[in-house]
Amino acid sequence: MKLIYTNENRFLVYNIQNIIENARITTTLKNEYASSAAGDLVPHETWLELWVVDNADYDLAKAAIDSAFKQANESGWDCPQCSERNTASFDVCWQCQAERPD
Repeated sequence: MKLIYTNENRFLVYNIQNIIENARITTTLKNEYASSAAGDLVPHETWLELWVVDNADYDLAKAAIDSAFKQANESGWDCPQCSERNTASFDVCWQCQAERPD
């Protein structure tokens, strides 16, 4: 197993876990219940950790994360059918359901 991501914000860790698992890579969480020990441990040692189960999948998991963040940072696109402006996260026009051009 190999640590791929940790953060004090549990929602960010769960988001990264969803991105990786959508790429069909098995993950596991550690420190899920360590927050109750926050007063006895160094704070960052209680952060939720996301681990890739198979070390061979680590690079694929990193690529999935990078791809997801790249898509989030892309600018939007104009629908070729109805000229509606769509955000980069849409693969289909929200107005007319035409597919995003390549």
